[in-house]
Amino acid sequence: METNRPVGPVSGTEVPRYAGPATFARLPRTDQVGKADLAVIGAPFDSGVSYRPGARFGPSHIRQSSRLLRPYNPALDRSPFGIVQVADAGDMVINPFDITDAVGQIQEQAGALTGAGTRLVTLGGDHTVALPLLRDLHRHHGELAVLHFDAHLDTWDTYFGAPVTHGTPFRRASEEGLLDPEGCLHVGIRGSVYAKEDLTDDARLGFQQLTSRQFAHERLDTLIEVMLRRLGDRPVYVSVDIDVLDPAHAPGTGTPEAGGLSSRELLELLRALDGRNVVGADVVEVAPAYDHAELTGVAASHVTYELLTVMAGGHVSDTTPAR
Repeated sequence: METNRPVGPVSGTEVPRYAGPATFARLPRTDQVGKADLAVIGAPFDSGVSYRPGARFGPSHIRQSSRLLRPYNPALDRSPFGIVQVADAGDMVINPFDITDAVGQIQEQAGALTGAGTRLVTLGGDHTVALPLLRDLHRHHGELAVLHFDAHLDTWDTYFGAPVTHGTPFRRASEEGLLDPEGCLHVGIRGSVYAKEDLTDDARLGFQQLTSRQFAHERLDTLIEVMLRRLGDRPVYVSVDIDVLDPAHAPGTGTPEAGGLSSRELLELLRALDGRNVVGADVVEVAPAYDHAELTGVAASHVTYELLTVMAGGHVSDTTPAR
């Protein structure tokens, strides 16, 4: 059956890159298309941070840094905006003063899109936003394998007695039964922790680790094999804290740690997910006040682009009738 061709981004050969719509990759808005198969949505919220604030301005910064993205992705031999309808859903409206209310608002607004069959890549915002997004996707897919790129575990219990912060989303998600304990993996973990028990607690919650140090001593393709074996054929939620990158690649974040991954390593890891069932993703903790020359914004925009490319391929596989 013949279908309408997706509405693509504004062409850089027709409108200069520094002009045109302020959407991600200059894509159409969701209100300009009939239905979006994939949508980029902003979650401008950073009331859950424990150190430097500013990630509430991350979505607009990533969009600004995405203006140079082009329709064809040679690494995966795919034009993601040409095979499925990808659109920008704008920013969620989120209470900046009440974390409990904010978490409920995020889940409700995400659910309005996922309930209609749209897969989301959410631009944070701080990592608190991952919890309501996981709650929403669990309703559709059951237990999820979380592939978590980060310098930090984000499985701590509380901060100053607060159970929901940017350092606790995956502990809450594990406790609530949202995660498949046989399929979850941290990638890029490094730096100090409060005590050795933080690591044993993390394992008990169902996470394995590929540490940043392993990337210094082991081959990238070997680590990719470990990652893919851990995920298996489960529904996967990819959560990318931009501080997984070394501060040389991403200075614009709230909790930078030395010794991180390079942009090239991170992009290769994401490309390796092609063919996996990626049901949702986020790119969080971009804080533009600490960025220089859009280094962090550019990295985050390319991360988002690779995620959309992978998810576009998976969406086609899911929706193509069997012959």
